[in-house]
Amino acid sequence: MSSPTLAVRDSNTMLRRNLLHARRYPSGTLNLLLTPIMLLLLFVYIFGDVMSAGIDGGGADRSAYIAYIVPGILLMTIGSTAIGAAVYISMDMTEGLIARFRTMAIYRGSVIVGHVLGSVLQCVMSVVLVGAVAVAIGFRSTDATALEWLAAFGLLVLFALALTWIAVGMGMASPNPEAAANSAMPLILLPLVSSAFIPAETMPGWFRPIAEYQPFTPAIETLRGLLLGTEIGHNGWLAIAWCVGLIALGYRWSTVRFNRDPK
Repeated sequence: MSSPTLAVRDSNTMLRRNLLHARRYPSGTLNLLLTPIMLLLLFVYIFGDVMSAGIDGGGADRSAYIAYIVPGILLMTIGSTAIGAAVYISMDMTEGLIARFRTMAIYRGSVIVGHVLGSVLQCVMSVVLVGAVAVAIGFRSTDATALEWLAAFGLLVLFALALTWIAVGMGMASPNPEAAANSAMPLILLPLVSSAFIPAETMPGWFRPIAEYQPFTPAIETLRGLLLGTEIGHNGWLAIAWCVGLIALGYRWSTVRFNRDPK
């Protein structure tokens, strides 16, 4: 059997293993998924009237604010779901499964690829679920074309791939699953200090650079442009550059840890 065929076969086996693991323990994914849903409902129904005052010079109503925050919530959903990848691969490390896989006649990279692909699929399913909740409470994107919807979906998948690779690196570098969950918390916290809930230009001068120079803000603004017709500007290229950079960093980090970690 050729090396590419072996790699595909073993990666597919590891993907099925991780999906079965997630299905048997749905509480972990459910806990991570509830965070963005609760934030969506909280900011719409509790803070919506107040927060919408900062949108469009105070002229936005609640429905406009729903449209404004949904792109940020979708990306936060990806961040919160990707934390599961850090926890699950750390569990494999600490329980000795990774060491056992190293001794087997399988494609070495399939172990990590299985975790990454499984996490990306869970991210996509989580985004669909949160998106359905958003539509149920009033989110609409009537002006987006089919091509723009496809581009938005592609950006979400690319962003999920980027955050998952970083999460896998965090998980492999952590001594236990609890530490992995804690080290991956920035994947949820960064959207809170981005343009997800209010425009970056309305933030205090000392705080504004934190919101602007991070991966979530250009991805959020690009998603808004695709779904709501706002100006994208240079944010599209920045979002893609952030994703490619994070994928390269996470891939290098994960493979180095996998090849040398004695656990």
